[in-house]
Amino acid sequence: MSGHTHPCCKIGPSILCADLSCLADECRRMIHSGADYLHLDVMDGHFVPNLTFGHPIVKCLRPKMPDVYFDMHMMVQNPERWVENMADAGANQYTFHVEACDDIPALCRKIQESGMRVGVGLKPGTPVETILPYSDLFDVVLIMTVEPGFGGQRFMEDMMSKVQYLRTNFPDLDIEVDGGVGPSTIDVVAEAGANMIVSGTAITGAADPSQVIALLRNSVENAIQKSQLER
Repeated sequence: MSGHTHPCCKIGPSILCADLSCLADECRRMIHSGADYLHLDVMDGHFVPNLTFGHPIVKCLRPKMPDVYFDMHMMVQNPERWVENMADAGANQYTFHVEACDDIPALCRKIQESGMRVGVGLKPGTPVETILPYSDLFDVVLIMTVEPGFGGQRFMEDMMSKVQYLRTNFPDLDIEVDGGVGPSTIDVVAEAGANMIVSGTAITGAADPSQVIALLRNSVENAIQKSQLER
């Protein structure tokens, strides 16, 4: 799995939890509050029951924030259908769900060739072993700690065994966690070895998002430092 040595901490607010009527302003507010990237949930009403937005929104956002890293979480059937559109719209990372994909190597190649980083997502019920045969094709693995498609679910702590397994076996991998992550759950996520933290209402709904982002970052950076000392 490609990545950089000692993956660094990155905090990505989930924009779906923000006020979508003023999306660009909300995105800017998150970046000014210290976010490293923006996590954009694309849902098609098939792979998950909800419907959100697609590449036209991304294309509108890109000129307003030319340097911001857009992490597209593609909760869609036939994820190969949208690769070119998202690349053209200015997305940086394309995270598809392994459960929605018939040919993982072909899709990973397609994403790479389009100039985006390759992310693969696992629903809570999907064992981490599913993706091991393709381990050299990804940049990021996203471990879902809730069922994708609905906000406001309880964080599933038992998913941390997947994170621990990946961190032990792929020390340089970017491991992203999404679902119910906030101040009360960040320590267990950080200790398991995740370095890319997606957080929704805990950040977007906070009186001071910068404070929450700083708290999450502190927890992850402390855990990374501790693990490096133990290596």
